[in-house]
Amino acid sequence: MPDRPILSINNLQVDFKNDEGLVTAIHDVSLELSRGKTLGIVGESGSGKSVTALAIMGLLSQTARVRNGEIWFSLDDQSPVNLLKCNAEQIRLYRGDRLAMIFQEPMTSLNPLFTCGYQLVETIQLHQKLSTAASKTRAIELLGEVLLPEPAQIFNRYPHELSGGQLQRVMIAIAISCNPLVLIADEPTTALDVTIQAEILDLLKKLQTNRQMSILFITHDLGVIAQIADQVAVMYKGEIVEYGNTNDIFEQPQHPYTKGLIACRPQMETRLQLLPTISDFMEILPTGEAIAKSTPSSEIVTTDQIAQRLQVLHSKEPLLKVKNLRVEFPLRGVWGETKRYTVAVNDISFEVYAGETLGLVGESGCGKTTTGKAILQLIKPTSGEVWFEGKNVLNFNHRDRQRLRRDLQVVFQDPFGSLNPRMSIGDAIAEPLEIHDFYSNRRQPQKERQERVIYLLKRVGLDKSAYRRYPHEFSGGQRQRICIARALALSPRLIIADESVSALDVSVQAQVLNLLKELQAEFELTYIFISHDLSVVKFMSDRIMVMNQGKIEEINTAEAICSNPQQEYTRKLINAIPKIHFA
Repeated sequence: MPDRPILSINNLQVDFKNDEGLVTAIHDVSLELSRGKTLGIVGESGSGKSVTALAIMGLLSQTARVRNGEIWFSLDDQSPVNLLKCNAEQIRLYRGDRLAMIFQEPMTSLNPLFTCGYQLVETIQLHQKLSTAASKTRAIELLGEVLLPEPAQIFNRYPHELSGGQLQRVMIAIAISCNPLVLIADEPTTALDVTIQAEILDLLKKLQTNRQMSILFITHDLGVIAQIADQVAVMYKGEIVEYGNTNDIFEQPQHPYTKGLIACRPQMETRLQLLPTISDFMEILPTGEAIAKSTPSSEIVTTDQIAQRLQVLHSKEPLLKVKNLRVEFPLRGVWGETKRYTVAVNDISFEVYAGETLGLVGESGCGKTTTGKAILQLIKPTSGEVWFEGKNVLNFNHRDRQRLRRDLQVVFQDPFGSLNPRMSIGDAIAEPLEIHDFYSNRRQPQKERQERVIYLLKRVGLDKSAYRRYPHEFSGGQRQRICIARALALSPRLIIADESVSALDVSVQAQVLNLLKELQAEFELTYIFISHDLSVVKFMSDRIMVMNQGKIEEINTAEAICSNPQQEYTRKLINAIPKIHFA
């Protein structure tokens, strides 16, 4: 039945049970996936995208309950099957065979104790009657089909021996191993570099064409959806707020939430003072109804304003000078002896001026994070100099380094991993104040610290009630705000933001980027902003330094780098940024 959708969801409603009762995660959702087509589901975290996918696969947690709805799966030679009426044994016959899924984080989806090849063979033998030898041959063919180099070697490697992009390709190979009719891709490119993301999207499109698969693609990034989807469903708080052809959605979005999602992603063509956010486009009434606001006007930063700012910033001596910095890591042999060294940062030199934002951009493994850690002395450089306020910090003793910590702070990529889960938010932010004896000469130092913490919480957009709460009680964006507040506690001069927004929804990312800009103006901060996304780096940065394989490819103003890149590698990064194209 070529005209019949391969997957139809009718009036799906999913509830979750918690201590306070039932919470509805999916409200009356209806969708159709056509044969050989791609349906994109887009929305922020918590919108219900992944819950919809898990309901299709029969993987909802024990606390979930499907209150209403149907999920019809149509095989070519059989009557449609309502997956919600299948028992556990029946759904297992479809799952992994006719229905396959790629999860967001491949490292947690693969078993670290078994080789990639073993896990691929296991899936093949579970659904197909092949011998171990035939399954291995098939597995190596699949690894080659997803364009992994030297597939026979990848077969024998463990997950920790592969990069993020390679792991995601292994997951795709497992998903397509039994020739599924429907492939569900749940945020498969969120944690990847833009260049690797572009490769994965191209790979999925080629596999779809070659295998005539239907794809349900879930993401929070409308730029990615524009690259791959034929139709789009926009989800907000468990409901479909807009649904239609991809080009129609992007050319004439009707719902204010959709308009906000499109607008809040940084653009390469123009630079705005502040990014639009969802709240600029819609207001939530006490009843829960969303009403549209008048379309906000964002102030564009002119070329003259940029030039004047740089002239003022560069009229003074640099705050930070890095000279011939080199970082090597030893590669150990079987018995622990050093066999050779790998060069992570290769003789780089650059300067950062007070009040400036220098963006560091490049793919994973290019040396961005290692450079930041070497400046902070979280790792020891092999050679070179790092001058801060006229002093070579690499010659500091322990006491001088301790004082330096007040002026140099860092915001890491993973806010949850950066916070102690057993420490309240207030204590986490106050901890550096206690370590560095802030307010110790006051009559009530504990009260002074508490007031400082509450002020910082308010400044990053959180209520003082957050003081007694714990990290698990906050969203990813809120936890990143907490980490920013902690970095500000000691009134630093320089903050290194290492992929601080890469794991956030585009709407939350816009809020955090705006916050960082506002704080820079208020506290006269200097940033080194590390990211693999040039569009985000351009919005934040005065100048951009492009790194590749431990070396500096080029360094120039943000506008010059993005409009007139001098190196092929930089052009590759720019071309990989998801763009919205209209038919």
